[in-house]
Amino acid sequence: MEVTLSIDPLFLAWSYFRRRKFQKCSDICTKVLEDSPYDQVSLFRIAEAAWSLKTRALTEMVYIDEVEVDQEGIAEIMLDESSIAQVARPGTSLRLPGTSHGGGPTPAVRPMTQSGRPITGFVRPSTQSGRPGTMEQAIKTPRTANTARPVTSASGRFVRLGTASMLTNPDGPFINLSRLNLAKYAQKPNLSKTLFEYIFHHENDVKNALDLAALATEHAQFKDWWWKVQLGKCYYRLGLYREAEKQFRSALNHQEFVDTYLYLAKVYQRLDQPITALNLFKQGLDHFPGEVTLLTGIARIHEAFGLFQEMNNITSATEYYKDVLKQDNTHVEAIACIGSNHFYTDQPEIALRFYRRLLQMGVYNCQLYNNLGLCCFYAQQYDMTLSSFERALALVSSDEEQADVWYNLGHVAVGIGDLPLAYQCFKLALAFNNDHAEAYNNLAVLELRKGRIEQSKAFLQTAASLAPHMYEPHFNFALLSDKVGDLQSSYMAAQKSEDAFPEHVDTQQILKNLRHHFAVL
Repeated sequence: MEVTLSIDPLFLAWSYFRRRKFQKCSDICTKVLEDSPYDQVSLFRIAEAAWSLKTRALTEMVYIDEVEVDQEGIAEIMLDESSIAQVARPGTSLRLPGTSHGGGPTPAVRPMTQSGRPITGFVRPSTQSGRPGTMEQAIKTPRTANTARPVTSASGRFVRLGTASMLTNPDGPFINLSRLNLAKYAQKPNLSKTLFEYIFHHENDVKNALDLAALATEHAQFKDWWWKVQLGKCYYRLGLYREAEKQFRSALNHQEFVDTYLYLAKVYQRLDQPITALNLFKQGLDHFPGEVTLLTGIARIHEAFGLFQEMNNITSATEYYKDVLKQDNTHVEAIACIGSNHFYTDQPEIALRFYRRLLQMGVYNCQLYNNLGLCCFYAQQYDMTLSSFERALALVSSDEEQADVWYNLGHVAVGIGDLPLAYQCFKLALAFNNDHAEAYNNLAVLELRKGRIEQSKAFLQTAASLAPHMYEPHFNFALLSDKVGDLQSSYMAAQKSEDAFPEHVDTQQILKNLRHHFAVL
């Protein structure tokens, strides 16, 4: 006698959901909803459960952590109505790099981004592009380290995300939001939360999500901290930062929660109040001692303030990253940033240990082998240098990465005195990335050594136009123009070099000599 065993469809769907097989979970829930009539109470409850589970599955397919992913587009930067002080006090603004007083790494030691911040050891959203001051600079500013295309608009990215999610339902959206009675669902706590996340993440309809959150908060008599956090997220997405701040503050009064601290800190950083964000993180650490995300947030702000003496520069960031590693010794960002800091403070042997740790953890990419090659070279472990760069070239995933590896190989060639090899490496870097300003600058120096003055001038002018935040092209052009007798061009270039790096002694010497010469005339 044969016995047929079958699993309850809803239980099977839940099992798929727990195993993160969301598409299979959604398909089973769809079948349950099609087979369940709505006139029987028991079957209606099953359909209700399947409906809720399907909304959760569809949400998880497109879910993005709102805490980490945050990027300002041209619309958010240039059309921002929240005004900031034009002359901020030193060490109080992330948007005005001109408030530096030294005490941190100089551009001669550590490269800078276009916003004037030192390059970190870990690429995060908004760390590469900075905050341009004009629309022209915003259009020219690249989006990330991997693409030269500027950020168009963060809101546009969310819209595209919402429309792409409709592909999971060929017949149209799973829920018709225009016909939904939000007031009725707001009174059902078990359904309203899953419905909110579906509307917010999957459909990306912030307005309806905000209406549902407001109705649910009112139904909960304004005592449910979760709904207040969701209200804050909606206000933040809409650019209403002060309203978002009020909701997050109110949520913290009801319930201390790590994510709420992180959301509120995001609001303060968007409002350019990093000191307030720092104090908030420290307040969070009082309630959640040793919390990794809070320590990482403090370290990031200190790192962004890497040029400011008031913030104890990047040393403080390194100390906080070390505290992160005490709690989580596999934290990739902390290891990478500490290794980068040791490399730029002339400790390549120690940096090598941190990058080797990343290799042991299973991080296997072009950037890591590129950094290993540089550390080996400056630590005089020449046997490992070329093999690391060979591995980096084998793992490149874009032309920009290829250009960076060849650029670093050019530095290695300069270090061993093989200038023809260095020339070819820099040429290859430009072949893969025609906007590589550093390669243009170094090629100009090599061309000058060959006596090709006009070619050298052209390369320096190209480098200066591509990266006005770098002082080297301006200084080299000033030096070259001074030697050939073009004093006016030399003076203008030297002034630009001084603007990019006020503490550069050689630039100040050129300016002093030129002013003395002009005074004699």
